[in-house]
Amino acid sequence: MTILNFTVPPLPEYINSGLTRAPIHGGHPNRKNIGIFDLLVVMKGRLDVTENGNPYEIKPGMYLILRPDTHHFGTNGCTEETDYYWLHFQTSGDWHADETVQAPRKEEVPELKAMAPNYFTVKIPQFGTLPQPEKAMELLATMSSLVQYGHQAKFLWRQQVVFQELIEQLAAALDTPVSSPSSACAERAAAYLRKHYREEFKVQELGDRINFHPVYIARCMQKEFGCSPVEYLQRYRIEQAKMLLMQTDFNISRIAEEVGFNHAAYFTSCFTKQEGISPRKYRQRFFMN
Repeated sequence: MTILNFTVPPLPEYINSGLTRAPIHGGHPNRKNIGIFDLLVVMKGRLDVTENGNPYEIKPGMYLILRPDTHHFGTNGCTEETDYYWLHFQTSGDWHADETVQAPRKEEVPELKAMAPNYFTVKIPQFGTLPQPEKAMELLATMSSLVQYGHQAKFLWRQQVVFQELIEQLAAALDTPVSSPSSACAERAAAYLRKHYREEFKVQELGDRINFHPVYIARCMQKEFGCSPVEYLQRYRIEQAKMLLMQTDFNISRIAEEVGFNHAAYFTSCFTKQEGISPRKYRQRFFMN
């Protein structure tokens, strides 16, 4: 396994991203020494890419980071329509690649220094399976959707913040912790809630869909996420509402409905309690002159 080691700070920097549909017989471009990292995440189909003589098969839920200093090309044409996200990023800090095997490792504790940055290393497997595929896809979709706003500073800032969350997820892929029954239950419940957040929430239906008792689900989510299923759903709905406030001109009632709230007043109350600012004022922060 190849591990990419990034010295931090500075953090890796997002450049741009997008979603591509490769047709049958299509594939990834043939490029050499492009000077930036290229992250590929497959949603559907399969992407075959070779880098420096090493072939990779990227299947749904998997990713590959192409290095800035190598030659890469599509190994074979796609045998089916393939949807994949691409994301370009760079780092102005030091980085290097290690050929290693995944094994338990002692956590590195940086030496604390006074009046100077505390440098540490972020280790990311170059190729692998996303630890949280659905969450990663949401982050990629968010970054790509913000591209339409060009170089407005507030949206560029948001892209960088979301990108750092994605990088943190990729780094977590190296840890491969053994999933406990409670964490598995909590993750399944969270994935279901994220997928069905627009729908009316029924605790018994959640239990039926993921085959766990509602009381056990609530206990697991409290342990793993520090909140109940209802609280998790509300937080997620408000995160989606924030995107709509930035990306659309929908009125507050329409946004409340789009994210699963039955009443605009209740949505406004929940939003204000979570964000410390009303939905209307949140929108004004991005668009007022």
